Amino acid sequence: METNILILYYSRYGNVAQMARWMARGVESVPNCQAILRTVPPVSPVCEATEPSIPEQGAPYVTLDELTNCDGLAVGSPTRFGNMAAPMKYFWEQTSGLWLNGSLIGKPASVFTSAASLHGGQESTLLTMMIPLLHQGMLLLGLPYSEPDLTTTQSGGTPYGASHLAGSDSQLPLTEAEQRLCRAQGQRLATTARQLRQA
Repeated sequence: METNILILYYSRYGNVAQMARWMARGVESVPNCQAILRTVPPVSPVCEATEPSIPEQGAPYVTLDELTNCDGLAVGSPTRFGNMAAPMKYFWEQTSGLWLNGSLIGKPASVFTSAASLHGGQESTLLTMMIPLLHQGMLLLGLPYSEPDLTTTQSGGTPYGASHLAGSDSQLPLTEAEQRLCRAQGQRLATTARQLRQA
């Protein structure tokens, strides 16, 4: 039976989306594991603003059923003042029903982020993204220092989860080290989810 890993992200300039795709490669390097890429709609300060039910490009919007039915979860967001972006936070504020039902308890999860500057709050963003996952009873996975890129990277990479240095114009591509760390995180998440499912 296939193990389904939901990779849920919000991406404004495409960097977090790129990270999600590398994470998916890691997930699908594990036998019988499938990556499901999903995003969340943007939020607007204009009350009349609405989003179409299907985005014009990129991954489809996530449903609560997909969250309930996944075997593992990776959550990605750009850094906004050391915290996750508003659309991702807004999405998690809609999940109290899952919390009441214990729908996510015991499932493995991990987080990833991108920021414009090297010290732009990546680590605090990763840590604060973990808080709703902990409230949901999920099992959090980071990146162990057995990944050599963690000690040599000149760009992104943290033990709390993969990160990316996007540059002031958000145009820097993922470095090879950042790609490897995303892939390693996806692989670790899928491997753990598969082992938990078989236990």
